[in-house]
Amino acid sequence: MTKPVTIDFIFDFGSPNAYLAWQVLPAIAARTGAAVNLIPCLLGGIFKAANNRSPVEAFGEVKGKLAYEQLETRRFVKKHGLDRFRMNPNFPVNTLMIMRGLIAARRLGVGDRYLGAVLAAMWEAGEKMDDPAVIARVLSAAGLDAKAILEATQDPGVKAELVANTEAAVARGVFGIPTFFVGEEMFFGKDRLGQVEEAVGEAQAV
Repeated sequence: MTKPVTIDFIFDFGSPNAYLAWQVLPAIAARTGAAVNLIPCLLGGIFKAANNRSPVEAFGEVKGKLAYEQLETRRFVKKHGLDRFRMNPNFPVNTLMIMRGLIAARRLGVGDRYLGAVLAAMWEAGEKMDDPAVIARVLSAAGLDAKAILEATQDPGVKAELVANTEAAVARGVFGIPTFFVGEEMFFGKDRLGQVEEAVGEAQAV
């Protein structure tokens, strides 16, 4: 019997690479039998705690660096057939409300539907997902109770859970998103998914 293994995915809707990783990760889980534990965190909070910055800020003055990052993204998109991906014209988007919304939606039993709807809105439809009216429209169009979810984003327990998740991620050594853990082994970036799959196999063999 294969040993059960979980992949922790440190996640924020605001990262295009988190969207891209999520398109590939379920297939890895299906091939390996691993479970995926998607952990909502605030990327801004992680950056602040780790003294990190977005690639645009960090590498904006490095000749050729951002152009190469874009090339790598195009290669990843082509390799995995992710033709629906579009860079959001409103980027960067403040994700505080939609990240709280993910936790609220989970508590209401509709987390998976919410995740799919908001990812598509952010990285396929280019919606301005820090505007409450836009969020409500997107959720309603997906058949979700937008009013209940948005009201729940103000629940102290929801707010506290997001903060606690973010602090716990930083304590594990997380400095950016997407980050993955297999046991205590950390992997950063969508281009490490092959290593994540290998680590799952190694963990199952122990």
